[in-house]
Parts: sequence; C-alpha cells; structure tokens
Amino acid sequence: MKHWMMAASAALVSVALSTSAMAQSALNEILDSGVLKVGTTGDWNPMTLRDPATNSYKGFDIDVMTELATDLGVEVEFVPTDWKTLVNGVVAGQYHMTGSASISPARMKVAGFSESYIAVEMFPFTTEDKADRFDGYDSINQEGVIVATTLGTSFEALVRNWFPNAEIKVVEAPARGFQEVLAGRADVFVTSNIEGATLEAKFPVVKVTGAEPRAPTPIAMILPQDDQVWINYVNNWVKVKQAKGFFDEVKAKHGL
Repeated sequence: MKHWMMAASAALVSVALSTSAMAQSALNEILDSGVLKVGTTGDWNPMTLRDPATNSYKGFDIDVMTELATDLGVEVEFVPTDWKTLVNGVVAGQYHMTGSASISPARMKVAGFSESYIAVEMFPFTTEDKADRFDGYDSINQEGVIVATTLGTSFEALVRNWFPNAEIKVVEAPARGFQEVLAGRADVFVTSNIEGATLEAKFPVVKVTGAEPRAPTPIAMILPQDDQVWINYVNNWVKVKQAKGFFDEVKAKHGL
C-alpha cells in the first residue's frame, strides 16, 4: 500500500509539473490572449521595413509572422525594437519571439532559436566613387579607412574582428552603417547579401572588389530559451511550411 501511495504521489507531482510547464508556455498565452507579439526592428530591407507615416510593416519577416499568426488562429502584433535590445525583449517577455536574426553563440547563451529557414553571407560594400580604393579585405584593414556599423548587430562583431587596423565607427539604431557611408562620413560597411542586393538596387553602392563572401550564417527566429513547448511548436511549423513550399514562395516574392 505504501509503495502504491508513493507511486501515485510521484505521478501527481509529474502531472502537476507538466501542467505548470504548459501553463507557463508562450503558446498558451498566445492562444488565450488571441495575440502573437513579435519583436521587429523595421530597418532590415527586405526582411522587415517600417513605414513611419503609417506605422505599418512589410517584408519577408512580416509575411512569415502573419502566416504563423493565421495558422495559430490569432492576430499578430509587431512590437518595435532595435538590434541592441532584440534579445533582451524576448528574455524580458516583451514579445513572444522575434523575426529573423542570425544565430550566434552569444545569443544562444540567453535565448533559444527556431529551425533555420534561410542563410546569409557577409560582404563589405563601399560607394561607387570609392570603389577603386579597395581590392579585397586587406585593403580595408588599413589606417585611415573608416568602417561604419550599427551597434548591437552581428555586423559590429565582424567588422571589429576583420578590420582591427581601420577606424570603426559605431552608430546606434535607427541609424545604420550604410547611411554613414552614403553620407560620406565613412568608407565601408558590412552587410549581408540579402540587404546588399536591395541597397545596390537603390543607391550607388557596390561590393568591394576581390572580397569573397564570409561568415555564412543561418537565420532563425529568436524564442524564449526555457520554453520548449513554444520552441517545439515553432520548429514543427517551420518544417511543415518548408515542405509545402511556403518559404520558397516568400523568398521569391522578396527577391531572396
């Protein structure tokens, strides 16, 4: 009898812990509230771009998050954030997840990630009028060269590592490194093939000659690290959507 009672008590504790874990999941909160909150910077074209006049968003991430909310049967709310506080917002519970962000060891220490659905490669860019000054990475890593980057982005860590001899000019969001180069206050910026293609189409910027792509990086959504219920849901959702060709369609729509 005593063994049976102990086993029953253990089972009840297990069920209680399981129920508690479920109750604490963002998935339950989203379903109960009817709102999926997504942190997005609104400054990474064509992934997420905010229109200040209407306070509305468009881009690859926006389409993906809207589809996720639709499949959950809830509304989506985009919460403004910036790169330096992007992870903190998830950790603090200000939003349930973020849009696309590069997977990095530093971020993995405090946050979880979804399955990856797209990858990026990094390139240095300059303006057309300065293109003949540079040929490869060594030509950038020189005294007198100013490399601009945005605080808190993965690009900041890359430029500090790649160009220790150059002057690193860090700007805070919503300012962007490429804007410093366009304004003539810097010579080079580093960005992904994703954003770079968009900028080349709109502005007189070009990839630095002889600079091969570096740091291929998988991209995923940032999620609360300790919420395995929510992580499992999002991961399986990504797999289902990949199998159905959804991500390929959205990539094609935004020229990715």
